[in-house]
Amino acid sequence: MPSLNEIRSTFLNYFEKQGHAVVPSSPLVPRNDPTLMFVNSGMVQFKNLFTGVEKRDYQRATSSQKCVRAGGKHNDLDNVGYTARHHTFFEMLGNFSFGDYFKAEAIPFAWNLITKEFGVPKDRLTVTVYHTDDEAYDIWKKLGVPDERIIRIATSDNFWQMGPTGPCGPCTEIFYDHGDHIWGGPPGSPEEDGDRFIEIWNIVFMQNEQFEDGSMIDLDMQSIDTGMGLERIGALLQGSHDNYDTDLFKSLIEASADVTGVDPYGDQNVHHRVIADHLRSTSFLIADGVMPSNDGRGYVLRRIMRRAMRHAHLLGAKDPVMYRLVPALVQQMGAAYPELGQAQPLITETLEAEEVRFKQTLERGLKLLEDEVNGLDEGADLPGTAAFKLYDTFGFPLDLTQDALREQGRGVDTDGFDAAMAEQKAKARAAWSGSGEAADATVWFDVAEAHGATEFLGYDTETAEAQIAAVVLGGAEVQTANEGSEVQIALNQTPFYAESGGQVGDRGVLRTENGTVEIMDTRKTADVFIHIGKVTKGSVSKGEAAVLKVEHARRAAIRANHSATHLLHEALRGALGDHVAQRGSLNAPDRLRFDFSHGKALGPEELARVEAEVNSYIRQNAAVETRIMTPDDARALGAQALFGEKYGDEVRVVSMGRQDGSGKGTGGDTYSLELCGGTHVRQTGEIGTFVTLGDSASSAGVRRIEALTGQAAMDYLRNQDQLLAQAALELKAQAQDVPARIKGLLDERKALAGEVAQLRRELAMSGGGQAAPEAEDVNGTAFLAQVLNGVTGKDLPALIDEHKSRVGSGAILLIAESDGKVAVAAGVTDDKTATVSAVDLVKAAVAELGGKGGGGRPDMAQGGAKDISNADGAIAAAKSVLGG
Repeated sequence: MPSLNEIRSTFLNYFEKQGHAVVPSSPLVPRNDPTLMFVNSGMVQFKNLFTGVEKRDYQRATSSQKCVRAGGKHNDLDNVGYTARHHTFFEMLGNFSFGDYFKAEAIPFAWNLITKEFGVPKDRLTVTVYHTDDEAYDIWKKLGVPDERIIRIATSDNFWQMGPTGPCGPCTEIFYDHGDHIWGGPPGSPEEDGDRFIEIWNIVFMQNEQFEDGSMIDLDMQSIDTGMGLERIGALLQGSHDNYDTDLFKSLIEASADVTGVDPYGDQNVHHRVIADHLRSTSFLIADGVMPSNDGRGYVLRRIMRRAMRHAHLLGAKDPVMYRLVPALVQQMGAAYPELGQAQPLITETLEAEEVRFKQTLERGLKLLEDEVNGLDEGADLPGTAAFKLYDTFGFPLDLTQDALREQGRGVDTDGFDAAMAEQKAKARAAWSGSGEAADATVWFDVAEAHGATEFLGYDTETAEAQIAAVVLGGAEVQTANEGSEVQIALNQTPFYAESGGQVGDRGVLRTENGTVEIMDTRKTADVFIHIGKVTKGSVSKGEAAVLKVEHARRAAIRANHSATHLLHEALRGALGDHVAQRGSLNAPDRLRFDFSHGKALGPEELARVEAEVNSYIRQNAAVETRIMTPDDARALGAQALFGEKYGDEVRVVSMGRQDGSGKGTGGDTYSLELCGGTHVRQTGEIGTFVTLGDSASSAGVRRIEALTGQAAMDYLRNQDQLLAQAALELKAQAQDVPARIKGLLDERKALAGEVAQLRRELAMSGGGQAAPEAEDVNGTAFLAQVLNGVTGKDLPALIDEHKSRVGSGAILLIAESDGKVAVAAGVTDDKTATVSAVDLVKAAVAELGGKGGGGRPDMAQGGAKDISNADGAIAAAKSVLGG
């Protein structure tokens, strides 16, 4: 009897042998379909291939896609645990053709896999085709399927459409007959809703395109989209009619029984089933970057988590349970989905924290529910006002209340619930109108009420697709904005950061099928992100899909400055005392500004100490980590909060730096720990270099430091170097009679130049604001190559020595440009000089850069060149010397 892991492998291996590329599952949060809350089918990640918008290096693909159906129009949450086949999380096995093979190949592929590889008896299988699809009908007949088990279906059940318009086509489906001991009839019969005949495979023939006028044409590129639920085929192959009776679910249900001490197969089985299913969906959602919140995807995640936690409560669990089940899930599915194991600590921490919080309100909420129900007649529904009170006061979603009452045979007066919700919104609107906000800001309250809060995706991506929720011109909503219009746009989701907490808003580009908008700023009102810009081409309209792209270089500079303020804050506390607290900040692309409580100016030594400490933690290149916590838990952990900032029920806690100097994500004490909703670098080394511009008074008892990072810091240091050199020349010309004074100034300049050179080397070693270079293996020799800007030839030998220490054994090639001069240096560790010479590496590289010659020793050589533009060619030439 094959396990689900074996079935998944058999499917993927079968199609790989048929020339299909095995494509990993995409994340559960779709980046290419703004209409979906979560990925709900295997074809989602291939949508742009089917429409011809995107091309890849394969025309056949196969995958096992993670799917969630628990929010929006695809919502199976209410049925989970009570039926044999409903899940919030499931795996969809699929094979796809993008203009390659079609019906004649796709149908035999499916039939041979099911009947030969999986050994399913042919006489237990029935197929359906669209009623006009004679071609598919004839193919099934040639495969030996008798006429009475090929059923023509005339409804949309066997005709698939991506939307009202666009690609579409007929389907053919394969059904398994579980036997006459189960009620139900074949598809198309009056008893088709029974459980006897279960669909196990669906093949979509994407052959047509539908237009608004109802007309339909054949697509030039005819494609295949198939899907087979792993859980369904797994139950079948393991001799069961119930998905929860498979090896994977048995393992999770038994783990639930172990931690609760309740029989897994007795009267309480439904609770274990809910917990097992919801454990999968919550864990995979967290692994893919979704965190519990009060809106959007995070709200759906929280609903799933709390539903599972209520069922654990019904099993008698007094302490948090869900987080203790994560190891069992990782053991079952971690090999197929490595992201699950990688995120295991985050999943465990998030589940435990959420369950601790929810348990604090669960018993009070259930007591209120019990009191309300005790006053009702037998079988009467719960009044909507009572259900709304549970939602509004205790954070119980309506479906959680409905689930609790379901076991009592009761429902909820949903009309009354909706009326109570509408009354609360009316009160909120009245409060908004009287809040003193600008008159045109009320339009954003209307947008928020109609479409909900904007979901921010920008912690994980700088590009995404979204749907335009509102277009605003002159303070009023319009349907369309044309070229030249200065416009404000709201979207259902966005990677653009809205100005907040001292971080400026993002800029970038928004494109639709009909137009382009240059986004010049992003603000936030009533939890709606407002994209402020100008239509530079065509037009944009409400309801359109849009492709969004944040200006990367600007966002990267802002991230570096924002992360530097966190390090600066902690360095100031260390240098001046714990009384230092943030009083404001600006994190812009070109600079940072940090205001803090302190009664007097910083002396030169104090400022130098702070700058040096910040740079030391930048060089540490430690991971920047983020956790979601309650404000109280965060403060108890020691997190610093921004003065005057209002925090909700949950906060992002950003940590960076390790005081033990390890730079690792584990071990040692965290250096900086702050409450912050902004965007940050992933490693502190990405900040590059930190330079303070000085200390000044901001207001009574508040000082201000302005500073630069990255390239701006390097440009500043270079300019200071030039100014010092000019000053030295002027002094020499004007003060011939004071040689001692000039000598002192020149010595100072020399010292500063040395510091600049050291900073250049440190910046180069940290990656210059980018990820530090890594060595690659070339014919058995570790080879590290790096192209540097603003670094002179005289700095290269020291960098070669530092890289040798990093590599341990191997060869290094550095190519640098400064003030129009190109320098090349190579180094070889002593253990490798017998087989490769640094002189040969330099000569090969210099020749590709328009220079000649080069010389030195086998372990260190240098040369000059003319043009750095062919640096890649120079690196390739050096590799060839190594035999690469």
